[in-house]
Amino acid sequence: MYSCAGGIFLKKVEAIIRPFKLDEVKGALVNAGIIGMTVTEVRGFGRQKGQTERYRGSEYTVEFLQKLKVEVVVDDDLVATVIDKIAMAARTGEIGDGKIFVSPVDGVVRIRTGEKNQVAL
Repeated sequence: MYSCAGGIFLKKVEAIIRPFKLDEVKGALVNAGIIGMTVTEVRGFGRQKGQTERYRGSEYTVEFLQKLKVEVVVDDDLVATVIDKIAMAARTGEIGDGKIFVSPVDGVVRIRTGEKNQVAL
């Protein structure tokens, strides 16, 4: 198990957002000085419970909606800023805007150099 030494506190902020909001979210984070993010195409459902669509006159239900997962690892003191920037940029006001999750990170290692924790970000 890798552990953070010296009182270093890192958090991973994961946001599930609508795909068309990615550019706005990225811009908001970059403008706030946040560098580095991982984006993954994901599918899922929440309260929205899918949606009904039409194809060639037939209706069908899409149960798992296409979303993006944006992941950012930051110092503990930047978490509130990251959450605010993502929430403001990703919000449409409609059901299905997504969720933001925050998790502790025990440590980070840059593979190329072996740097650890904040310097590895």
